[in-house]
Amino acid sequence: MSQKKITKKELLVKAAEFDLKGVQKLKKEGLIHAIQIAEGNDACFTNIQNCAVSPCLYRAECQTA
Repeated sequence: MSQKKITKKELLVKAAEFDLKGVQKLKKEGLIHAIQIAEGNDACFTNIQNCAVSPCLYRAECQTA
């Protein structure tokens, strides 16, 4: 099952849900890490090869990087 890649605009909306400040200037990877931490997760995006975590919002991009 393939997922679509998430856009930076979608990430900024999600960051706003967590009231994250100053994230607009972050690159996409840094923004995803900030959101993962705010969610209470490890900042694992692109850091784990062959990740088995599912479902994951970022998997479509993470495991192809």
